[in-house]
Amino acid sequence: MPSDQSTWLIAVPQDGDSESLLPEITSKLAQPTRIAELGIPSFKTGTLDSLIALSEELPKQDAFFTATIAKIVDTLRNLLNNDPTKLTQHVLVNEGSVDDYVLQGWKWNDSRYGVQRSLREMVDVLNKEMASIDNVMKAKLNNYNIVKGSLVQMQRKKTGNLSARSLVGIVSKEDIIKDSEYLETCLVAVPKILVKEWSLKYERLTSMVVPRSSSLIASDSEYTLFGVVIFKRVHDQFIQKCRENKFIVRDFIYSEEQITKEGEELEMADTTEKELWTELLRLSRTNFSESFQILVHLKILRLFVESVLRYGLPANYLGLAIRPEPKYTKKTFSVLTNHLSYLSPRSSGRARKQNTADEFAGEYQSLMEQEFFDFVLYEVPWIVL
Repeated sequence: MPSDQSTWLIAVPQDGDSESLLPEITSKLAQPTRIAELGIPSFKTGTLDSLIALSEELPKQDAFFTATIAKIVDTLRNLLNNDPTKLTQHVLVNEGSVDDYVLQGWKWNDSRYGVQRSLREMVDVLNKEMASIDNVMKAKLNNYNIVKGSLVQMQRKKTGNLSARSLVGIVSKEDIIKDSEYLETCLVAVPKILVKEWSLKYERLTSMVVPRSSSLIASDSEYTLFGVVIFKRVHDQFIQKCRENKFIVRDFIYSEEQITKEGEELEMADTTEKELWTELLRLSRTNFSESFQILVHLKILRLFVESVLRYGLPANYLGLAIRPEPKYTKKTFSVLTNHLSYLSPRSSGRARKQNTADEFAGEYQSLMEQEFFDFVLYEVPWIVL
């Protein structure tokens, strides 16, 4: 049975039996199940071999198209922080809902995909368009992720505790000894529980530590940052002794130029990220609309190809789109099965009557004997918000 989380696209031969099909089925379906007619053109059928080749190839294209749309929706979801309300405003087709596109008098876009082309040509055009969308989305998303990653890394430096975060904006010019031939200021992040121990020990960690030079610069919930003055010649030894006592020496050189540069880089990265976010959001919205239309057109081609193989000529078929109400899915499918049971003789035997040659039957036996419903049905998965 088809999924209760998808819209069903159905095709049946357009003959005397199908004239009143839509109102008859509609009257039997439970509300709020939606049903509408689909316009399936009379395409050029081509040869039987070409139809069977397409029948085998189209499922692969279908899977690729569906996966491309899913990736675009994931991109939108991530850009919009997984907000269903905002996502609803962007997963639109021609500025309308997905359901409205399929269920409000859907017609083949003849101006874009002229039916005078062969089926193979139309499949190739659809595939080329979807591949182009997929490639563009990959490139734009990759570019955005690089810039976003760089921005996050810069922002991360400004967060966290004093043992790891950037000290730009925390350590001022007055906290550092500058331009001394012999002395330097070491910045040490001391765990809160070891502050008293630091005060007792720091002067004796090594020789040549300036007495009473420890000064508190900043503090957070985990660490306290001290500045202490030492002679440059004991720098490495002092760092080693600090490590042994679980005091963390921060590697920091105060520079007005570096502070200005980091601020400008952060501002530029933030501006670039916002610009690329806006561009990617616009592109994702546009490409969702385009790709969804391409997918539905491919589904219609699948309906047509399978219908010709199953029911034969003339290649005139009535299309229906049904959006089942999940709790009535079984009932809806039962209505369809019962109402379209008249197709059973044609559905089960028509394909094998196309050619009686033994070699043909042997080559395509598995394809023709595959299990299917009395009517042709393909699904368009719902967009989960």
